[in-house]
Amino acid sequence: MGALPRKKEELRRKQSMKVLVIGLGGVTNGGKTTLAEKLKNMLPNCGIISQDDFFKVTVFMEKPESEVETDERGFKLYDVLDALYMDEMVASIHNWMKSPASSGLVAEETQDTCDNLKNVYILIVEGFLLYNYEPLNKLWNRRYFLTLPYEECKRRRSTRVYQPADTPGYFDGHVWPMYLKYKNELEENASMQVDYLDGTKSQEELLSYVYSDIIQELNKLREEN
Repeated sequence: MGALPRKKEELRRKQSMKVLVIGLGGVTNGGKTTLAEKLKNMLPNCGIISQDDFFKVTVFMEKPESEVETDERGFKLYDVLDALYMDEMVASIHNWMKSPASSGLVAEETQDTCDNLKNVYILIVEGFLLYNYEPLNKLWNRRYFLTLPYEECKRRRSTRVYQPADTPGYFDGHVWPMYLKYKNELEENASMQVDYLDGTKSQEELLSYVYSDIIQELNKLREEN
């Protein structure tokens, strides 16, 4: 194939390319990362961006140092937007949308990918604070939000090892209040379409529901094509 036909083919593919950007947000230890990874293994042309990769840290003497502010109680304020490089996160999503096939994030196509979906790409963005930042809200095709009751969330959090480790009183003094604050903001925003998921349900049940919902979105794209 010559250079000119090749360029025409690339242009045709770009013009017919469709992207789905899926938000998978919600409470700490709600199962977001596990669910995202399972979805990636099941969906065609699927990649993941994790919000945790955008925490403000610098490297000093080969050791990560947090740039996150500390309050008067000595708590590191990780569960707020200012703790994250949100502009960089938005830029990463935009870059993926422009050229998903060359992003390095997309998994190989599953064997049963139908021809009408071979030029459809899916990005799952998972994180605890996705829907309270306006530049991101212009990008979502679907928004999911995992919830947990207080006792279950605290129990799960206590089993996790963090760097830096949670200080005494950190969950009650910072993590849980910030979760409630941002969740309330979402619920008060009538224009925000969010699918709330019960994080106490089994991973299999959650996976089945979200996977089926995304497939419906893919079928809409197939019908458009």
